[in-house]
Amino acid sequence: MILTKRQPVSVGEMIVEEFMVPLGITQGQLASAMGVSRRTVNELCNGKRSITVDTALMLAKAFDNTPNFWLNLQQRNDLWTALHSPVRMAKIEQVRPIRGAVA
Repeated sequence: MILTKRQPVSVGEMIVEEFMVPLGITQGQLASAMGVSRRTVNELCNGKRSITVDTALMLAKAFDNTPNFWLNLQQRNDLWTALHSPVRMAKIEQVRPIRGAVA
């Protein structure tokens, strides 16, 4: 895994800047196409909701790409966030490899 200091592009930023703006669609139009509430799309766009498998499948169908595109984007952000959180990293650092813990 390549660690970077710069946070990866967020799911919301990707949805808005690379899909909604170029296609000239609103959050309401995307919500309608996906069959979800406008609030759901708004929370995705504003980084208040994470991508689930179901959401990835819906976005993939709506934008004619793959669910893996969306899931990988979410995973990169989740990993970056965990690795750049002192509290979370302190907890992770306490983990011992199984081989060393069992012996």
